Amino acid sequence: MISHRLQDTALRYFLEVVRSGSVSEAAARLSVSPSAVSRQVTGLEDLLGLPLFERRPRGMVPSAAGELLAAHARRGALEADRVVSDIQALRGLRRGLIRLCASGGFVVEFLPRAVALFRARHPGMQFHMRAAAPAAVTQVVLDGDADIGLTYSRAAERDIEVHHRQVSPVIAIMRPDHPLARHASVTLAQMHPYPIALPDGNNTARQLFDIACSQRRLVFEPALVTGQFEALTHFVLHGGGLSIAGEVTVRERVRRGELHAAQIRERAVNGRAIELQTLAGRTLPEGVHAFLGHLRALLPAPPAQRAATIAPDPKNDTPP
Repeated sequence: MISHRLQDTALRYFLEVVRSGSVSEAAARLSVSPSAVSRQVTGLEDLLGLPLFERRPRGMVPSAAGELLAAHARRGALEADRVVSDIQALRGLRRGLIRLCASGGFVVEFLPRAVALFRARHPGMQFHMRAAAPAAVTQVVLDGDADIGLTYSRAAERDIEVHHRQVSPVIAIMRPDHPLARHASVTLAQMHPYPIALPDGNNTARQLFDIACSQRRLVFEPALVTGQFEALTHFVLHGGGLSIAGEVTVRERVRRGELHAAQIRERAVNGRAIELQTLAGRTLPEGVHAFLGHLRALLPAPPAQRAATIAPDPKNDTPP
């Protein structure tokens, strides 16, 4: 019955007369008086300037104009039914679109995995995902072009609501057979002798790494500089040397044993946080709200992995 309320009263009454062939029968089905039905039909005829029915002994039959209007009214009724069905599906997470924008490292594995896990429970939900620089992610959310932003932030942003925030240190990544892989944490001095691939200067991990290097008066000559995280990872996987990343970005590869992650023992590399952002003051659709909760549960590192990548390693303060 909800869909009936989305349709014009006159058209609903008219269509019921078409179906039943009688004003009195239509009135009984609609639970209104026959005079109410007659007034609505007469109003339509006056509006269109043509009779909509032929009055016959066995009932009312649509005229040529009535047939055209009935076809239109039926399409409208079907469309109203579809709209109501779609809205009810959104309420039950049976369908809907969620627009995501994230800085590059998150779109490699973390977010695709999160989407796959969410869709296993809600297969009707669809996603659109785009990558952008960290500051650009926030702007996309502010512009209303993404429902959720997942990015690295170093300061609060006006008109942005942060649903989850966690410190995300820059870590060193290497193959499990690298000479430094026996350490849970490393110093910049320990890293310095080995070839390293680094993100470009727009990357927050690179910016914090450079600050730490400046404080230690160490200059790294990178073997590779690129804005593509996958290129950095494959440099490491193919035995090129070290690189740097955030824990969430490489979490699954560390879990699978493809990479080893070590904390960098420098205060400067702790100067950023992961933020889960939406536009402040917006009433979120149910699907977006549910996916936010899903991401909040997935973002913190599992306890064992957190210990392996963040716990200090005081026994290894000196270079090997």
